[in-house]
Amino acid sequence: MIALNNIVATYTTVRGQVNAVDNVNVSIPNGNIVGIAGESGCGKSTLLKIIYGDILYPLSLSQGSINYGIEGKNGEISTKDIGQYWFKRISYIPQSSMSSLNPVVRIRKQFLDFLEPGQNKKAILEQVREYIKGLDLPPEALDSYPHQLSGGMRQRIMVALGTYFKPDIILADEPTTALDVVVQKGILLLLMEIQEQMKNTILFVSHDMGVHYQISHKMLIMYAAKVVEFGDSEAVFKAPMHPYTRMLIEALPTIGDAKEREGVSGRPPSLWDKLVGCRFAARCPFATEVCKTEEPEFLEHQPGHFAACHHVDRVRQA
Repeated sequence: MIALNNIVATYTTVRGQVNAVDNVNVSIPNGNIVGIAGESGCGKSTLLKIIYGDILYPLSLSQGSINYGIEGKNGEISTKDIGQYWFKRISYIPQSSMSSLNPVVRIRKQFLDFLEPGQNKKAILEQVREYIKGLDLPPEALDSYPHQLSGGMRQRIMVALGTYFKPDIILADEPTTALDVVVQKGILLLLMEIQEQMKNTILFVSHDMGVHYQISHKMLIMYAAKVVEFGDSEAVFKAPMHPYTRMLIEALPTIGDAKEREGVSGRPPSLWDKLVGCRFAARCPFATEVCKTEEPEFLEHQPGHFAACHHVDRVRQA
């Protein structure tokens, strides 16, 4: 189980400090694909960076801790030593494969960078060649430079890098961005198959609720640096507890339904402002006076289903 305990992630800028992830408390059971959704700037990618331990200035973990639930060389792995286990116990699949792969190094070298001392490089490369064949990649792709591969092939290489060493945790940050629909579907099916085989945990960031509906076992919804809902995907999609989640789902198009869909009107608050009460109140059709003055607690309203809203019952009955 991955336990996020009071996580606050802060960026330092010329204007001062701003919390991009604010007081997140969530426990994620092992062996699930967890979809993380929310508008741009809500903190999704920053949360993944914190979990991965990719914490470089101007980003800092200003409060909280993470229990990864996996053992390392010196006991349970923590945020202080998680970098030692990159791609071995925890891996990261980014949005842009072109900016993540070293452009002047052949693909095969980028697999060898993560070997333990004493491992047989030639034998490992032969295993990798066989492995990528199962991901619909030609073995000779290992001998290429990144720019010699198509966008879809590069993204599959990133999936191969992120999964070959069979990590316990895979963090995928919008891995299908800028790919055509056919390639997107292939990448999503690939991740689902890998998770089914390895039984590991995948945290999958996407702004596309339709994608989450297809692949996620659990859903985590973020709004303005806060987690506002978390639970089994079926429960979240069928009976959302937070108005923001409800509005995101209602905006999804349905085949055969010509009804005009409405998005979430308005804009999220600026994280630079002094925020009081519920951060969604100004856009919420269920908001009352208490929402403007008191921040709702993130509570378990049904077994395994959490939400931060003063009016959960009204939202569910609407």
